[in-house]
Amino acid sequence: MEWLGSCINTSMLAQFKEQPVCFVGKVEKIHPTGKVFILSDGEGKSGTIALMQPLDEEISGIVEVVGRITAKATIICTSYFQFKEDNHPFDLGLYYEAIKIIREFPQFYPLGVVHYD
Repeated sequence: MEWLGSCINTSMLAQFKEQPVCFVGKVEKIHPTGKVFILSDGEGKSGTIALMQPLDEEISGIVEVVGRITAKATIICTSYFQFKEDNHPFDLGLYYEAIKIIREFPQFYPLGVVHYD
């Protein structure tokens, strides 16, 4: 499977509407239904994540979400991965600094380009 989505932060939600994305954040709140949760990015802003089915496990800490952004800037989650931070804490601020650099210098980071040998 090849990934052709973009890694984004909350401030980029509007420019990637209806596109596949990857969003990493810290779980701040989970709706009682288990079908919506809020992630904060490394800049203190929050994004809303919607699931097709309620969560079947407890989530906390840092989570990577892959999905598509709706017209209302909600990410419809197709998959998520919970980071294990037992021995190595994940630095969200540093992660989002890297995302900014990748966006600022796309000629050096040709993301979404698939090479076949």
